Amino acid sequence: MKELHLFTDGSVDTKSKIGYGAYLLVAEAGFTLDGLNKQVKVRRFEQTSSTRLELQTLLWALDEVKTEGCRLTVYSDSQNIINLPGRRKRLEANDFRSKQNRQLKYHQLYRDFYCLTDQLNCLFVKVRGHQAAKQENFADRLFPLVDRAARKALREDKKLTAQPAKDK
Repeated sequence: MKELHLFTDGSVDTKSKIGYGAYLLVAEAGFTLDGLNKQVKVRRFEQTSSTRLELQTLLWALDEVKTEGCRLTVYSDSQNIINLPGRRKRLEANDFRSKQNRQLKYHQLYRDFYCLTDQLNCLFVKVRGHQAAKQENFADRLFPLVDRAARKALREDKKLTAQPAKDK
């Protein structure tokens, strides 16, 4: 079975609620970091938060990539995403409601996550985000590509949307 690796990350400005998600799909066979850097896909999201953005980015990536007949390993620094498979039984049993019987804030994103991942053969792996340049393993070398792409896109967006100073 073919092995694919999906790396996702996001960067959000909490004031404007604008964020950028990035993903990279890699087949394990021969690659160069420079070549992969050019394959990172980036997308802008509005009215988002860090948790929402991580989910939106993953769902966007899963919807776009073709993984039929493949085993997919998803790498994320989001503890929420990593824990979702283990939380499924409880979330569904409670109809995606809190102990106070309130609908969970991201209930629809969670439902979409389970719907998409039911169709895939995937494993979720937690990576440490924002690591030093000296990376040791496969995931630690590739995850910074999506991390940097998302942060760079957000910085560029902020520069473009910055208001010029008013004349006195």
